[in-house]
Amino acid sequence: MLIFLQAAADVAETTQGTGSLSVVDLILKGGWVMIPIIILSIIAVAIFVERYLTIKNADKVPDNFMQNIRDYVVNGNIPAAKALCEQTDSPIARMIEKGIMRLGKPLKNIDVAIENVGKLELYKLEKRLPTLATISGAAPMIGFLGTVLGMIRAFFEISSAGNNIDPGMLAGGIYQAMITTAAGLIVGIIAFIGYNALVAMVEKVVYKMEATTVDFIDLLNEPVS
Repeated sequence: MLIFLQAAADVAETTQGTGSLSVVDLILKGGWVMIPIIILSIIAVAIFVERYLTIKNADKVPDNFMQNIRDYVVNGNIPAAKALCEQTDSPIARMIEKGIMRLGKPLKNIDVAIENVGKLELYKLEKRLPTLATISGAAPMIGFLGTVLGMIRAFFEISSAGNNIDPGMLAGGIYQAMITTAAGLIVGIIAFIGYNALVAMVEKVVYKMEATTVDFIDLLNEPVS
């Protein structure tokens, strides 16, 4: 957000022709409404980074993981298959581990147990994503609120000026009020893009989880040679 605000400051400085503006100047001119917007921007960045690393790690599964599981199960080496799942830190491994723990029971029970673990893992992956989605909508609204309050203040000052109305008074008030709208939109857009990127990553992991579950159930359905 600071990069975009600096760009806005550069544009304002160019159009004014005199004086200079910095990011700090814009923030101060935006008033107290800039405080919650900045706080939301920090929260959004923190959530995105934390979720990105978590989901990225969840997507990492050794290429030969399922092949090793297949070999262990076919050869009856269940403890080795379970140990491999415990050593692999991923939602897929935890789902397969639950299925292995249910071996010997009806396939329907195994499938349900794996599905329940999958739902829990999905919940963990989507943790804090609703907050990021809320920020993408709340930040622009807070920015609009700051603009409305700024416009009210600007028109009040003009009405209080009586016959001493200065056009620059109105222009300055409006320009200051629009700062909060710009800041809110910047935070909202960044949060919205980040949210959708994370959702796409989660969907990719879910697809792998479903495909692996099908492979495991098919393995159990294979006839014993």
